[in-house]
Amino acid sequence: MRPVIVHIEVPQPREEVYDVLDVLAAHEEFTNHMLRNWDCSGPARGVGATARVTAVVAGGSESIDIEVVAAQRPLRITERNTGAGGRRVAHGTYLLNELPGGGTRIFFKYSWQTAPLSERLAAPLIRWLLRRANQKALRRLAGLLDNSTQ
Repeated sequence: MRPVIVHIEVPQPREEVYDVLDVLAAHEEFTNHMLRNWDCSGPARGVGATARVTAVVAGGSESIDIEVVAAQRPLRITERNTGAGGRRVAHGTYLLNELPGGGTRIFFKYSWQTAPLSERLAAPLIRWLLRRANQKALRRLAGLLDNSTQ
């Protein structure tokens, strides 16, 4: 399946954006429209931070395991997501680019390594749903960042 990529621009410097994204538990506040019942473990930030969440998309729900597998301050954070009883493995990567006049362009890329046949057959719909949900998450993250600097 082709990846889903969304982005948003925020006025905050990328180090500040990275500091928020680096705390896995902080993701609950801007993703709880699609990821609920967060149970975090491991280190609070950085590689090894984990969470078990309930993904709620298109009227269905399932348990998802998230683990931060790579982090390069202040550029990139990559999470591995496992769901569908281990039949879906995907990576979510935040890439932070400095904007010429200040601020940060935040990219989020969700890419599948493996996916169940049912999801591959419904790829256009699944990609549309995830693009919509992840764009909303980035808008909510932007609002969270605005509130933290006021």
